[in-house]
Amino acid sequence: MRTDARLTQAYKDARVEIIDKQSKLVFMSDCHRGDGSSSDEFSRNQNAMVYALYDYLDKGFTYVEAGDGDELWEHKKYRDIKLAHMDVFMALKMFHEKNKLIMLYGNHNIFLNDHDYVVKNLYTCYDKYTETVFELLNHIKPIEALVLKVKDTNQEILTVHGHQGDLPNDQNWFISMLSLRYFWRFMHAFGMQNPSSPVRNAQKRHKIEKNYNKWIEKHQMMLICGHTHRYKFPRSNELPYFNTGCCVYPNSMTAIEIENEEIILVQWRTIVNLEGCLQIVREVLRGPVPLSSFDLKVKTK
Repeated sequence: MRTDARLTQAYKDARVEIIDKQSKLVFMSDCHRGDGSSSDEFSRNQNAMVYALYDYLDKGFTYVEAGDGDELWEHKKYRDIKLAHMDVFMALKMFHEKNKLIMLYGNHNIFLNDHDYVVKNLYTCYDKYTETVFELLNHIKPIEALVLKVKDTNQEILTVHGHQGDLPNDQNWFISMLSLRYFWRFMHAFGMQNPSSPVRNAQKRHKIEKNYNKWIEKHQMMLICGHTHRYKFPRSNELPYFNTGCCVYPNSMTAIEIENEEIILVQWRTIVNLEGCLQIVREVLRGPVPLSSFDLKVKTK
């Protein structure tokens, strides 16, 4: 019931965006951008992320970062994260200037639900080389939930990070944050994982996903989220639970795209071509499938 109540409240308070066949959106989550140290798993995918973001920007996509973009549990100083991944933040700045950036907060960057914190850390950035302050994501308003409403059909799609109702990462997030910052962070550098995380805890992950599906079935609504780090694109006989995966796989990252009222799961990864040169490629994992195929309210009529 906790997950049901949290997701339902998030839906009621969500920002609503109308989409149609001309709309283009890409969803990524769980970048966990760190400070560039040995515990920063995002560092190995930073170049792929920057390449993908500029590709989406050139094609007119809106970038939806579905939570845990920055690893604020492990790293207290936001300026260290910005300095380590300035190329990514400059790409985000370009999306924001075109009004094509939607930022959701998750459990690991839940501090973004504090307006004063956002103003202090995201509105501007200090360039230590030129010793000047410049606008970064000025007036950005991170949100907990986003509802996409298809213009012609009124089909609704809820997007959240996915930690809602996950006790140690939702209601007890502060305790989990302290244990990660002052203990598991250092264990993380040696490959050990926090047991409160669903990432490598299969039983916990499946429990969370089971709760998602209960909510989808009860409310007859499509759901896009992250949090578990396991990408998901349902088959025709499954409930419409989609998961973006994450951006901290060893040599790849995954994303969900919506274009022409179709949904698709893709993977960006770094490969070596026949000439021995590294290149970043986009690969389709599932889809495209019309959004209408996942409209439960139509199917049940």
